[in-house]
Amino acid sequence: MAMNSRTIAASLFLALSATATVPLSAALTDPMTNDQVRSYDWVRPQADFVRREAMIPMRDGTKLFTVIVFRKGARDAPILLSRTPYDAYEATSRSRSQKIEEILPMMDKEFVDDGYIRVYQDVRGLHRSEGDYVMNRPLRGALNHTKVDHATDAYDTIDWLVKHVPESNGKVGIIGSSYLGFTSLMALVDPHPALKASVPQSPMVDGWMGDDWFHNGAYRTFGFDYDLSQTVKEGAGVVPKGTGDEYASYLRAGSAREYAEAFGLLDLPAIRKVLEHPSYDFWWQEQAVDKQLAKRKLTVPTMLVVGQWDQEDSYGAPAVYRALEPQDTNNNMVSLVIGPWRHSGVNYQGRELGPLKFEGDTALQFRTRWMKPFLDCHLKSNPPACQTPPVLTYATGENRWEESQKWPEGELTPLYLASNAALMFGKPAAGSDSYVSDPAKPVPMLPRPIQMSGDEWKQWLVHDQRFVDGRPDVLTYTTTVLDKAVHIKGAPKVDLHASTTGQDSDYVVKLIDVYPEENVADPATAGYELALGIEIFRGRYVHGFATPAPLEPGKTYAFQWFLPNVDHVFLPGHRIMVQVQSSLFPLYDRNPQSWVPSIMEAKAHDYVKATETVHYGGEDASAIWLPIAAQ
Repeated sequence: MAMNSRTIAASLFLALSATATVPLSAALTDPMTNDQVRSYDWVRPQADFVRREAMIPMRDGTKLFTVIVFRKGARDAPILLSRTPYDAYEATSRSRSQKIEEILPMMDKEFVDDGYIRVYQDVRGLHRSEGDYVMNRPLRGALNHTKVDHATDAYDTIDWLVKHVPESNGKVGIIGSSYLGFTSLMALVDPHPALKASVPQSPMVDGWMGDDWFHNGAYRTFGFDYDLSQTVKEGAGVVPKGTGDEYASYLRAGSAREYAEAFGLLDLPAIRKVLEHPSYDFWWQEQAVDKQLAKRKLTVPTMLVVGQWDQEDSYGAPAVYRALEPQDTNNNMVSLVIGPWRHSGVNYQGRELGPLKFEGDTALQFRTRWMKPFLDCHLKSNPPACQTPPVLTYATGENRWEESQKWPEGELTPLYLASNAALMFGKPAAGSDSYVSDPAKPVPMLPRPIQMSGDEWKQWLVHDQRFVDGRPDVLTYTTTVLDKAVHIKGAPKVDLHASTTGQDSDYVVKLIDVYPEENVADPATAGYELALGIEIFRGRYVHGFATPAPLEPGKTYAFQWFLPNVDHVFLPGHRIMVQVQSSLFPLYDRNPQSWVPSIMEAKAHDYVKATETVHYGGEDASAIWLPIAAQ
């Protein structure tokens, strides 16, 4: 007899019931039940933490997604806040664990173990937060005609937290690196009374002078990848140029604008804004956080942190320190920390960087010995005494932490370029050296093929510079072997007297520690040429960063700029080296060396060879002024 579908289904149900291991009284799941469920709470009752999500309203009605995490049992607890463009949800779910130290970033462990409440928030317009995203949202004023900015958002967030997190003691600190360092600084503008401490790490401060987008007028091309990853909702990621040599891909494209056009990047407002402002005009100046903070009285104790080999934001923290330190008459409101790290390395493992090995985990040492005590003394209800040094640096070469009362601590002393590729502390006889700079064959930043990502990008500043030593378009000057240590503490100053046959030129100067040729104890560093500072200057700005002008061919100019801040000891047996070149590609766009109003708009016919002449001795004595500390 034929069976209809209902009969078949009933028979199957009875068969399954007969073989089931569950009690007959239990209802079985229908085989055709939808297997998708709306949600799952991955934080289980056995978790050792509490994790809350909130949409915190700002004064304009926009709500910002916020995650609040603390160990169970926390009470009378300080709040440590980070405002991020990099996804607060992901930052608080590093792994789907039931242990608090596993779900949060590495640097949070010491804080949550000591009862801190950790808070992460998506900045407006990104991820789960509402509103519009403006990458470098200016403060309310000439560039921002709305009623909100990162300062007001920080204020409103803190106000909500102290009223709605009953486990807290009503005191808030703000912390973070890179963009999060930027938002930590912005919170200092008209701060909430409950904000008691700030730790901006590698903060983005002035995108034209020396942080992400430009250095001394030269455009940093890696910004294209960041912008496309950060500002696009669908299709975000790195520029789709493939996985080949970035030196070749940028060279094929031409100028910055031609590269942007080739990959459809002019649709991105963030990229158009940068291309529209190639010089240090009002748009850039008004966004410079150090200039904005200098106009205001600092009322929140602030610890500024940067890595000595920060490949992204080496300028910001020292610039803010220079802006704020004059008003810190009692040496208790602003401090500066320089550690032996890459960008944001303070929040990771700090035992080594490339070939360099340090005495233990320097990042953990700093976080536990100095950063956490700084926050404890300002945020805890029964705080320990504050014993924060005004300046804390790590002396590479001898590998030790040093506390200082001021920065810079060294006295600027000239180390002169001289004939026969020499460097000397006494002024030499007058002379010059020349090389031909060819934009068609720019000096690479690293051995090719180049990928400005991953560990290659993170460690490029400590790469062995022997790969360009000997190129005809790189001048190299070296001291004799040192018979005593030379300790520098500050920002070395470049005073380069040079002329060109072109109408514009870039100059790149590298300060290098040359290791002894033989080293049985550490063969990896035998003969190593360790860069302590690499910095560029775009010649058209010799008269002022806001007033670019063509160079007069054959005229000698004094180009002056600073290398990044450093605490380093050149050891006996080492030598000091200086390299001079006119390109650092593809990190910096090529200078066409003819005059064009905007280098970012240059065309193929604008790129020409030029002979660069570096002068030394006499009235045009080129030198690197080293901030030499007393022994």
